[in-house]
Amino acid sequence: MRIVFATNNQHKLQEVRQILGDRVEVLSLADIGCHEDIPETGLTLEENALQKASYVYDHYHLDCFADDTGLEVDALGGAPGVFSARYASMEGLQPAPAGKSESEPRPAPESASVSGGLPAGKSHDSEANMSRLLRELASTTDRRARFRTVIALIQKQNVCPCGCTAIKRQHLFEGIVDGEITRQRSGAEGFGYDPIFRPDGYDKTFAELGPDVKNTISHRARATAKLCEFLLAKP
Repeated sequence: MRIVFATNNQHKLQEVRQILGDRVEVLSLADIGCHEDIPETGLTLEENALQKASYVYDHYHLDCFADDTGLEVDALGGAPGVFSARYASMEGLQPAPAGKSESEPRPAPESASVSGGLPAGKSHDSEANMSRLLRELASTTDRRARFRTVIALIQKQNVCPCGCTAIKRQHLFEGIVDGEITRQRSGAEGFGYDPIFRPDGYDKTFAELGPDVKNTISHRARATAKLCEFLLAKP
């Protein structure tokens, strides 16, 4: 079975390929010649994942899945959430108040440019993102947090035996891992917020545990396991 993973993130691509093994051949965007900057303008993880998968399916007519992941911190009312990858570039925004969803963004500062309703800026700056988060949690003892991944799968389904007509099927899979934010970085493995996230049941961060352990317990592993179970169950 071959399927496209709509990502340019080599860390995530490697993780998913390791999780799926040889059961599913996962093609990258580069493998299919997709070099476009796929938009991510959704205000939820679900919206972003579906937007990315739909772009590839509509433009390349290939079965595809895409994911979006957010780190949700209790003391920040669920922030950074859907904005996790670009959190530092949104420094002018205040964390969501307790009880509010991070999918309800606060207005951007006047100096920021906005595309699709979201402030522009350098994204995926892991060091800057971690620094902002640690700074905002410096005075609180509530360190509870969770990683949440949503995978959107889009497939063509023939509606007659000869395949002359088909419809697009969409499916969503979710994976969650609970844990806490540490007070300082620990470990050299992983990426993103891994050096400051310690999953429940472990005394090490994701960055200390390494990929072999992380890929069995992580949010992405749990969502991918559901995806794989669905794909392999199909005749």
